[in-house]
Amino acid sequence: MIAGPPGTVAVPDPIRALAGGDTVRPVWRNELGGLTFAIGDRYVKWAPAGSGLDLDREAVRLRWAAAYLPVPELLGSGADSSGSWLVTRALGDRSAVHPRWLAEPETAVRALGSGLRALHEALPVADCPFSWSAERRVAAVLAQGPTETPAWHPEHAGQPVESLLAKVAEPPPVEQPVVCHGDPCAPNTVLDAAGRVAGHVDLGSLGVADRWADLAVGSWSLDWNYGAGYQSLYFQAYGVEPDPERIAYYRLLWDLAE
Repeated sequence: MIAGPPGTVAVPDPIRALAGGDTVRPVWRNELGGLTFAIGDRYVKWAPAGSGLDLDREAVRLRWAAAYLPVPELLGSGADSSGSWLVTRALGDRSAVHPRWLAEPETAVRALGSGLRALHEALPVADCPFSWSAERRVAAVLAQGPTETPAWHPEHAGQPVESLLAKVAEPPPVEQPVVCHGDPCAPNTVLDAAGRVAGHVDLGSLGVADRWADLAVGSWSLDWNYGAGYQSLYFQAYGVEPDPERIAYYRLLWDLAE
């Protein structure tokens, strides 16, 4: 399953109850089947039971990051036998993949690159209680023993899983530790009317890691959202030369782990 607009979906009963008669509009579906709904000036994330999505994990990271970054205000959360939910207040601006920015990709890409650099500089590594290290992610992958999924990208699809696991088993040395976003794909950055970063969403994997864990995936997502040809501009806006070895490693880890 690929993340994107969900089309027509059934609204879970707990989400209808939260809406209290207000209009419920589905706006996003992630790779694990989680849904996001817009209700007035609120967004509600829904994780079906058994999906593996941990919204409590995101809630605690939102609370921590709010001291340093513009992130959604946490309004509430809950769970029942059918699933769990997380309620936040909308940031009020537009996702970097809104049609406005799909029509101005260079502006969006510059903002995404410089915005990720600003995020990495704003969040204090020494004070961060969360980890997104390659070692932790690899341990989870090896414990799980993944099999190929349709969501794998073409450069990894069709290769023997055992050889891919061997490649991620030995992470490259950390070039620069930062507090990573954890899912820096273009849809998770919000831009204001001038094309500047106004906030960050989907922080469920936020934690300390090599900055290339974010850079590899953030640059990759440009191809999915804007088309080929923008990665050099992204790295330029961030202020770094591409590191092919680390980019390849963290993209493979993303496919295996996420």
